[in-house]
Amino acid sequence: MAGSRARNVYGRCSDREGSLPPGSAGRHPTHARRELRPSATSPVDHALHRLELLSRTLFEASDEGEILRLAMHHVAAAGPYCAEAGYFEVDGDLVPSPRNGQTHSASVDRRVRELEGQDGPVTVPGRPWGWALGLRGLERLHGYLVVTSPARPTGAQQSLLATLVRHTAAALSVAFAQRRRREDALELHRLRTERATLQQQLVSVVAELGYQQAVHALMADIAASGGGAEAATRALHELTGLPALVEDRFGRLKSWSGPGRPDPYPEPDPVRQNDMLHAVAREFGPVRIRDRLIALVRPHGEILGVLALVDALDEADEHTVFALEHAATLLALALAHLRNLAEVELRLHRELVDDLLAGTDAASAYARSEAVGHDLHRSHYVVVVEWSNRTADDSFAQTVGRAASAIGMRSLLTQRSDHIVLVVDDRPHACALHEALARETGTRSGTIGVSAPSDSVPDIPHRYQEAQRALEVRLNSRERYGTTFFDELGLYRILGPGADHQELEAFVHEWLGQLIDYDSRHHAAMVETLSRYFDCGGNYDETAASLAIHRSTLRYRLQRIREISGNDLANVEDRLNLQVATRVWKIVLGGGREPGEPGSQGRSAEPLR
Repeated sequence: MAGSRARNVYGRCSDREGSLPPGSAGRHPTHARRELRPSATSPVDHALHRLELLSRTLFEASDEGEILRLAMHHVAAAGPYCAEAGYFEVDGDLVPSPRNGQTHSASVDRRVRELEGQDGPVTVPGRPWGWALGLRGLERLHGYLVVTSPARPTGAQQSLLATLVRHTAAALSVAFAQRRRREDALELHRLRTERATLQQQLVSVVAELGYQQAVHALMADIAASGGGAEAATRALHELTGLPALVEDRFGRLKSWSGPGRPDPYPEPDPVRQNDMLHAVAREFGPVRIRDRLIALVRPHGEILGVLALVDALDEADEHTVFALEHAATLLALALAHLRNLAEVELRLHRELVDDLLAGTDAASAYARSEAVGHDLHRSHYVVVVEWSNRTADDSFAQTVGRAASAIGMRSLLTQRSDHIVLVVDDRPHACALHEALARETGTRSGTIGVSAPSDSVPDIPHRYQEAQRALEVRLNSRERYGTTFFDELGLYRILGPGADHQELEAFVHEWLGQLIDYDSRHHAAMVETLSRYFDCGGNYDETAASLAIHRSTLRYRLQRIREISGNDLANVEDRLNLQVATRVWKIVLGGGREPGEPGSQGRSAEPLR
């Protein structure tokens, strides 16, 4: 398409370019006698006069190619300039002018594209000064003019060149607008002709077979193909010649067939959408609302959406209404069937996930997951989703399932009283699910908690608790909406209800495990030294005295602690987590005490594994 448009633009220019005699390239064919020579005045006035004549010629030019050719040919009217290259912007690409020189075309082309719509310097061998100047209209970039000079232009010369560029861009805007109007008129004529042809064909079909028989036959084909929204709108558009569309009950577009689709599609107004549904439901059959003829998709009395025809010229007759009614009935049956299948699949998923979260045997879980097409042998994560404006009902569960599928998450799903639970076979992206649900629900006010990975079925209940902990921490944080991973919680993993002895051990091992192992192997006291250091508020003298060691010995031990653990005592987060870990090690886990000593809980200072 871009190449075709470029040939159309440049072809007209090149057809005339060879017919102009030397020195007359600046004249329009209808003004062949007009010369770009002002009266003898000052150099600036002389240049301004030449630019004025050139500007008139530019606006009188017949097309864009002629305008660019004139600007390149007469750039010297603004100063000691030479036009090295010209470009048109065609469908997002820069198409070189046929007048561009070949010597430096590759380097100049590359540089102009690197500018990405901005003005900037261009290097051309043998030309000390070169500049790429964007030809900008009010709404878009029309192209570029690449100009060089044997010396850096003066301020006045640069001002004259800028004037020439503005006039050229303005002339291009006018030419583009005129061409667009001509193309729109031709396209409108083509569409009207095509539509008239299709309508005539439809009349012939009605005359031979009867319109109702044609409708029934086409609807039978729709049913045979699955009867989805796309099949219904496509058939309805073929029958009526009018644009057909399907929206869900919230007003979001599901399918559109025919011309004129808005892009982007308008965001629905919940109040107006609800009023419209009630207005149509009170009537029998399709209802006209503004430029649309609307029928409800309503199996068993429940509104699932609307099927509509866009009829701006009020052309719909009884045949059109008949087709719309039959299509709406067929679509309602198809959607009800698909919904029933989805509900059955969702119920099977829920039962399996409920058992996984409660704790079930691995053999049964593997067999059931295989039956629903899910590989439970892989490492899994538990994901908990809670949205502020949605209750955790069947509708929201389906919304979460669609959002997860849209981003490629393979999951099993169930629901709880206030949140949705997914068991997914890969670590979720940090924000992909939240973004997908924000698009589905129309709001970002949702929170997601993700567990650490689970490598076995019996481990899933514990991972579910981790996901809930991550969700709870996020809900109580300053930024309560978003996604939080349990393995990134740090200290918060052991705070709050549900923190068990195993979790405390895991936290201590994460922060002190290397020091504990070192003490065990070398009969050292690195963990105890660190604990006393924190107990003394980081005071070297008090810490050394409490340990009965010299200050230099303490300094050496702290340096070794940094080296062994890889943690920085000057870092606020590391310092906080290390201090809490030493407290838990000493007070809760009984670290540093002999078995039977008060507070030891019968444990020795063996390293945590």
